[in-house]
Amino acid sequence: MDKPGTPGRPTELIEYEMMVLGRHVHMGSSSKRTSANLERSAYILLSRLQGEGPMSIGQLSDAFGLNASTLNRQTAALVGAGLAERIPDADGGMARKFRITEEGASRLEEARAELVSGLDKVLGGWAAEDVAAFADYLKRFNTSIEHIDGRPWPRP
Repeated sequence: MDKPGTPGRPTELIEYEMMVLGRHVHMGSSSKRTSANLERSAYILLSRLQGEGPMSIGQLSDAFGLNASTLNRQTAALVGAGLAERIPDADGGMARKFRITEEGASRLEEARAELVSGLDKVLGGWAAEDVAAFADYLKRFNTSIEHIDGRPWPRP
């Protein structure tokens, strides 16, 4: 007889492995910052601004499903660190928008390169076709979540 909580069905196995992955990601980010010294929220916000261009608090709220006060705190930290800037809405709207700065883009690329290097190390013993298949499955998994959630993430 299996112990309670022992994964059996494929979706239970996925849940378990996602929990373990979350632990690895959390432990890695809390025990060692990237050389670009970006927190997780900054990395994600800057990635979204880089992918979509300038966005208002309302647009960010819709995109992330977060309340305005949380986003005001996070964007204020980005602006304070010189990673993003407030600009007028080019379409003439009342709300100001946030745009990634050159410094923000540079730090984001530095952090991304470091994370990719870590993934290269982890996946170094994998066959190239396995890495490609894993990337395809992750994209498929994420787009399924986005479809259900109604918040697609911009992809190149």
